Amino acid sequence: MAETSATTGTGEPASRPRRSSWKYIGPGIVVAATGVGAGDLVATLIAGSKFGYTLMWAAVIGCVVKISLAEAAGRWHLATGRTLFDGWRSLGPWTTVYFAIYVVVWGFIYGATAMSSSALPIVALFPDGPGLKFWAIVTGLIGLAFVWFNRYAVFEKVMTVLIGIMFVVVVYVAARVVPDVGASFAGLLPVLPDGSLLYTLGLIGGVGGTITMAAYGYWVNAKGWSNASWMKVMRLDNRVAYITTGVFVVAMLIVGAELLHASQVALTSGDRGLVDLGEVLEDRFGTGTAKLFLVGFFATSFSSLIGVWHGVSLMFADFVERFRAPAAGAAKTEEHEGARSAERRQRSLPFRAYLLWLTFPPMTLLWLDEPFGLVIAYGVLGAFFMPFLALTLLWLLNSSRTPAQWRNGVVSNLMLALSGLLFVVLCVQQVRELPW
Repeated sequence: MAETSATTGTGEPASRPRRSSWKYIGPGIVVAATGVGAGDLVATLIAGSKFGYTLMWAAVIGCVVKISLAEAAGRWHLATGRTLFDGWRSLGPWTTVYFAIYVVVWGFIYGATAMSSSALPIVALFPDGPGLKFWAIVTGLIGLAFVWFNRYAVFEKVMTVLIGIMFVVVVYVAARVVPDVGASFAGLLPVLPDGSLLYTLGLIGGVGGTITMAAYGYWVNAKGWSNASWMKVMRLDNRVAYITTGVFVVAMLIVGAELLHASQVALTSGDRGLVDLGEVLEDRFGTGTAKLFLVGFFATSFSSLIGVWHGVSLMFADFVERFRAPAAGAAKTEEHEGARSAERRQRSLPFRAYLLWLTFPPMTLLWLDEPFGLVIAYGVLGAFFMPFLALTLLWLLNSSRTPAQWRNGVVSNLMLALSGLLFVVLCVQQVRELPW
């Protein structure tokens, strides 16, 4: 790979390998905060309520899978100096067609989902105030203004605060229910109880596994990590992200196992299940714990909202830029631009146009049932994204598009291949469950 003569603010050559250090951590915190949404926590709770600690091992494997995927996305950006969409585009026009349809349909429905999810805990905290639609619109507008007017550094700080709130609340609630340490360690032994296969696959592949994993490389560049000298730093950052995600999953499994499994309490599926859990916590531990949990619920939902508003808008801006530019020239103009490139994208018209698309059109869905055709399209396109990400990364990182020293080794190939297989199985299951 060609060296660069650029320097950092301290005068160090940009090509000198950085020592991995906690002081650099950032994009990993952002991807963890964005990737874990309220629906993920409910799915984990339900798995714990049905099977107790038995599926703890699946949560651990899920972390390893996500570390491998995000590392691959970050490695592509740093090793090649090219963005992920630039890599996808090199695989053929089919990737452009898929992503164009996906990002438009997904953004329309996700916008309404994210705003509603952020509004739910506010309505639960202030039941005598305005209703769900009002707070959903308010959270969407706040997210729009925040991402529109702030650069990555501010965005990262706010996401760090939100994930700190999430972490403290989830771990506190898990500690309050008094986990059975022996049973939790026993749950690390791979076992599949009757009827647990889909829950197991969901735990491994679902929690923290969204389009935001593809956005990780863009946040890496926005941080100013622009070439392979940052590889060790990125890998530490990525491990922190998914170990944090693993703590969330394990904590919520404990809550489901201890608080819901024994008493056979059933939760509503989807984000509203966390409102149900708030009521259970109030009955068991009092109003203070219940309100604290709802604050954590809000931090979980709102961090996902602004994370998507920022990360996927960066991806869309890159998509438009690549679509307009000749394929051969695009990589050269972007090589090693890092933070400058991300800042330019965030000021661009496509970035802001997609921000508006995520915010205003989805508000119409707050008054309407989601149109049947859109539900089908959203389900199919969304189900295909994670297999698409895993398998295209496997392709890109084993080809001449990646410098030889940064291509996949045996372990990376094995993990990406297993990830791709897992997500294909989940994709088939998700498509089968759609209301055709």
